[in-house]
Parts: sequence; C-alpha cells; structure tokens
Amino acid sequence: MNPAGQSPRATPVVLCFLMRETRSGGQEVLLGLKKTGFGVGRIVSLGGHVEPGETPEQAAVREVFEESGVRMAESDLEPAGTIEFVFPAKPEWDMSTVVYRSWNWLGEPSPSSEIDPAWYPAGSIPYPHMWEDSAHWLPRVLDGDYFAAVITLAPDNECVASVVFSST
Repeated sequence: MNPAGQSPRATPVVLCFLMRETRSGGQEVLLGLKKTGFGVGRIVSLGGHVEPGETPEQAAVREVFEESGVRMAESDLEPAGTIEFVFPAKPEWDMSTVVYRSWNWLGEPSPSSEIDPAWYPAGSIPYPHMWEDSAHWLPRVLDGDYFAAVITLAPDNECVASVVFSST
C-alpha cells in the first residue's frame, strides 16, 4: 500500500455521491445510467479514474463536472471511505477507490455522453440494476458513515466473492 492506502498495482479511482434533502424531509442521492465504458447499462455513481498528477479530490470535482455538468469545490467533498476492488480473474481491473459524499454544488445535473443522471430516494436505491457489490457498502455512504472495505469479485468479474470491512 502507498501512503494514500492504495495498492500499487490497482488503478486509482474516485466515486462521488451528491446528496440532497427533499421537501418532505427525506434524502436523495444522485446516481446515473452508465452509457459508455466500464459498467455500461448499469446504474452507477459519478466518478472515474484519477489522472496522473491529480489528487483524488481534484479527480472527484472533475469527474462530477464531466459526467453531470455540476460544479463543486474540493472543500465540498466529505470523505466517506475507501474500497479496494480486487478482480482475481482480471487483475488489471483492480481499483483502489476513494469515496466521497457532498451536500454542496452549483447547477442542476444534466446528461453527458457517459452518464444519464437521476435522483433516487435514499430508501429506494435500484440495487438490482447496479454492480452487486453496491448493496454491501452504499448503505454506509447513505448513513453518513466512514468505512474501509476490500471487495473481492468472483471469477465472473461481476458477483461478489467476499466483502471485508475494517476499522478505520
């Protein structure tokens, strides 16, 4: 592991969950239908690769803007956790992920070439349309927790073989 807690061979990635209160007092989270690339056809969070020379915070701000047109500042990011995604059958897919939440941004989410964003009630997340692992850790993001997890995928590179949460 390097100082950021990332595996040296894993691709550095960020995920960012925009959150908002509804008029009725509930919470919603911004997710989106992935239209291209890794995870196409699934409901996913905003996020992506950390580019060379970028911090995870800079990458989260850039990815949110590129995928939804929403502007935010690094100071708007609240750390939510880290996830090491391990793909034993395809190690080049391994990802070292920093997860953020944010309650502050400027603009209304709009579709991009990569994501068709939509708000979902926090109590009605479309898990059957997401990566299987999301049901294991996304509730912690929505509850405001901070967590660290290692998620190992099965040989099919889709189903979860194991999830290990560690104390942070």
